[in-house]
Amino acid sequence: MTAGGVFVQGLELVLALALAPLLSGWVQSWRIRLQNKQPPSMLQPYRNLHKLFHKECLVAQGASPLFRMAPYLVFGCMLLTCAIVPTLSTELPLAPAADAIALVGLFALARVFLSLAAMDVGTAFGTLGARREMLVGFLAEPALLMVLFCASTITGSTSLATIVDTLSHRELVIYPSLLLAGVAFTMVSLAENARVPVDNPDTHLELTMVHEALLLEYSGRHLALMEWAASLKLFSYSCIGLAIFFPWGVAQSHQPVALASAVAVLMGKLAIGGFLLAWIETLSAKMRIFRVPEFLGTAFLLAVIGLLVNVLLGVR
Repeated sequence: MTAGGVFVQGLELVLALALAPLLSGWVQSWRIRLQNKQPPSMLQPYRNLHKLFHKECLVAQGASPLFRMAPYLVFGCMLLTCAIVPTLSTELPLAPAADAIALVGLFALARVFLSLAAMDVGTAFGTLGARREMLVGFLAEPALLMVLFCASTITGSTSLATIVDTLSHRELVIYPSLLLAGVAFTMVSLAENARVPVDNPDTHLELTMVHEALLLEYSGRHLALMEWAASLKLFSYSCIGLAIFFPWGVAQSHQPVALASAVAVLMGKLAIGGFLLAWIETLSAKMRIFRVPEFLGTAFLLAVIGLLVNVLLGVR
């Protein structure tokens, strides 16, 4: 463990904390612009977090300690996922722990605590949202694993650092399997981050909401941590997609010039990805909750086909 690696690891965490709300604001701004409306400032998520952190926390009378602990646990899991995804460099202290299965496990752990906390108070909306969240996770996590395994068959490792390092040093080659995996990953990302067409983060309609139903009983700093964790999850998924499908631009050393270039490239790729996400949401319509299994089943099937293409063609 070198001092440079520790510095870059800390820089990744700081960037994740600082850029995650900005990415959410960027997507929301473009989504409203594409609807020919006047958007709020891209800094609005920061203002919302500041307001919530200065408000009093109101906790239901029957809430257990799990309800109070869940925001910190979910926030910690999402921050750790951002730390193990190699966004600026592959030579990081947490690189040995950056395994594809461990990454999916962190998402699952956060989902479990979020769902248990939503059911803890015993409200109808919380239980409804928890059941829907677990349904989405049950279908999305295997598809995400297949996407990561599709990339690992090309590089020969399930380590995210090895995948990024191998793909970024190879000559530009179009892998049919990665095209299929990219479509599957996009579908999983939309579902996991409560985006249209699976969910609409801007509504509180009891018949359609998933993510918002989990947060109705939270307030103050607890709600701020949950909202920040949701932004970190979107940031983490964006970085995973960039690391697997667009790995170029990652710093090859810990020199200041290389790191500055990597930060600039990362922000540029996130800006383009955020615009494309807003564009996809604008062109899509909210689907019924009963169609979500078909949607995520298709994503799983595409990822498996991509994995089989690698196996049949002997891609290494």
